Amino acid sequence: MKTLIACGHICLDITPLFPADIPARPLSETLIPGNLIRMDGAAVNLGGSAANTGLAMLRLGAAVRLIGKIGRDDFGKLVRRRVREAGADDRYLIETEESGTGYTVVIAAPGNDRLFLHAPGANDTFRAADVPEDSLAGAALFHYGYPPVMRCMWENDGAELKELYRRVRMRGLATGLDLCAVDADSPAGKADWAGILAETLPLVDFFVPSFEELLFMLDRPAYEARRREAEISLEGDALPLARKALSMGCAAVLLKCGEAGMVLVTARKERLDQIGTHLELDTESWKEKTLLQPCIPAPGFRSATGAGDASIAAFLCAAAEGMKPEKCVQLAAAQGAMAVTAWDALSGLKTFPELEEYIRTAAGQRGNTVL
Repeated sequence: MKTLIACGHICLDITPLFPADIPARPLSETLIPGNLIRMDGAAVNLGGSAANTGLAMLRLGAAVRLIGKIGRDDFGKLVRRRVREAGADDRYLIETEESGTGYTVVIAAPGNDRLFLHAPGANDTFRAADVPEDSLAGAALFHYGYPPVMRCMWENDGAELKELYRRVRMRGLATGLDLCAVDADSPAGKADWAGILAETLPLVDFFVPSFEELLFMLDRPAYEARRREAEISLEGDALPLARKALSMGCAAVLLKCGEAGMVLVTARKERLDQIGTHLELDTESWKEKTLLQPCIPAPGFRSATGAGDASIAAFLCAAAEGMKPEKCVQLAAAQGAMAVTAWDALSGLKTFPELEEYIRTAAGQRGNTVL
């Protein structure tokens, strides 16, 4: 069993639970100043890339190390306790007195996309030096997520982010990178993300952002122009963007496109051969792939919280187990479908055998298209 590292943003997700009888309507007609809305309680769960992706990997049977930064406060104590209760090792959760533990209030009102009220907390102080050398020993893959909400990682043109990946690659590990949404009017939103990614992606093997996140960073005018468009075309919209990211130097791009599905594009064998040797990837079967994976229908829906992270976990774990790219993408889509059946990021997740059984029986399921 290979050891996989999930590093980066970690926080508490606090999700007020809307009653089932609240009708689906625009958020502006639900959250009206001065109104009182009766709720069904609140779900308090771990959040952020390190927790969501790392614990989803753990559910799939991987040996996982979580690396993140928390405050010495009550939220930090709760994060550490929840990590232990999930069966994960908490020794690489770094505590700081510089700031409190990050948290997110997730507003998942019926009929609306999620709205996030986020305080980065200690995540803003995370630096490359916070990853201990011994945490990398013997691992096959290092996955890092959410630099836009970790200030030290994007400041100074992403110098800390690049230094982190340089250190990891020197140890022979394969690398993954995920992004997250960013407030366009914030300092992070005004950072030169195209420049940061141009410097970082040659050090990244598996780049796994969402369509909206990547479009915002690489083509802001196109992002602004299509903000009101709900549908994404895998071939017409997502594929050109994925190929643009691939041309920036990474080995593979898995672009998450919500209800449209996913796109996977991979580099030539020469670039794939540069992936960390500990992963033992069959580069011959992965070279120069273009796969369009339609969305797999979910058996129910509660919240999309953590669905992207769950998909990434399935994709990376499947790759680490030596599966072909076609299977990796299909399992990623299936795990994303399972994730939305629960309020939190983990309760709905399935094992690989359970996912393969669901893929065989899911109504309307179609395999991925090879271009």
